[in-house]
Amino acid sequence: MAEVEETLKRIQAHKGVIGTIVVNAEGIPIRTTLDNSTTVQYAGLLHQLTMKARSTVRDIDPQNDLTFLRIRSKKHEIMVAPGNL
Repeated sequence: MAEVEETLKRIQAHKGVIGTIVVNAEGIPIRTTLDNSTTVQYAGLLHQLTMKARSTVRDIDPQNDLTFLRIRSKKHEIMVAPGNL
């Protein structure tokens, strides 16, 4: 668990990082640096989007899987690294 903590601290220390959220396989937040309402909102929406993106990747090639999802807007960037489900 110390390795996970160190990784999260390293990510959070990068310039411009607003927060980090770790969720379980069901999309329930288990660790966050954001306030509760923001965490719940992002976790729920990103879980749904990640599941849809994973499904799309598998529809294209059943041997493939989603390993990383990057979403950029003019103001923000969200990076999702889903684990094996």
